[in-house]
Amino acid sequence: MLRCSLCVHDERTAKIDIIDGRPICRECQVYLRHPVDRERIRAELEELMKDVDRAIVAYSGGKDSVVALYLAKEVFKVPELEAVMIDHGLMAGEAIENARRIARALDVPFTVLRYDYSDIFREALLKAESPCRRCSKRTMEKLRKYALKNGYKYIITGHELPFGHHPYRLMSGGVVQIRLLSMMTEGERLRILERLPFEFPELPGYTTNCLVLGPALERYWEKHGHSFEQRRIAALVRYGLMDRERAERELARPTVPEEQWRLVMERLGIDLMP
Repeated sequence: MLRCSLCVHDERTAKIDIIDGRPICRECQVYLRHPVDRERIRAELEELMKDVDRAIVAYSGGKDSVVALYLAKEVFKVPELEAVMIDHGLMAGEAIENARRIARALDVPFTVLRYDYSDIFREALLKAESPCRRCSKRTMEKLRKYALKNGYKYIITGHELPFGHHPYRLMSGGVVQIRLLSMMTEGERLRILERLPFEFPELPGYTTNCLVLGPALERYWEKHGHSFEQRRIAALVRYGLMDRERAERELARPTVPEEQWRLVMERLGIDLMP
């Protein structure tokens, strides 16, 4: 099986061509023609943050949103911050505790908004699909409405990948989403976490906050034979934000504890126990 020499794609997940004797996937070919300039994106981000005086942080209690909150408060010194968690009904208890503990340590107000996303999760598990895109889209819309209602212009998120070649995007209503971790390496983020009272939950899959991700990945693996995180993690490797060895571990088929499966199934009212 051909494997891309630049990222972690293989023939299951991307078209791969032999170029100058090397297997290179189509996504990496686009990147080679239009490389993402890490220094320019980080410089643009720092310039943008000079104007941010009030913002909410999309705060899931996972490691990336925790790093985003720390940067907003301690590095960029945003004068008025609010950490806002969207609890979709299947957040890990450890993530909620991490969120509370770190918001308190950083002296940032912490707000939890609770919603029921069981329709998204139930459909994804029944169809062996990824729930992540629909979950993220719904969450960002709820945060956008919260920002408008409370007079915030900026929403800071913990995404590592920029919007193309920029670390921000304009949402409807004039709200600006800022991906504060744009082009930040895995190592840089982990070093920041070492300064904080963050405790890593033992959750299967590439997550430190979500109970449904592991079961969804297992179901997807059964149907497709690979992870639905493949494209995103391939981009992290391509951009030099994660090493290949770590990426391969994150993309491995997860083993979800029976207790976690049972909890998710009970909350969703379905029976897909492996």
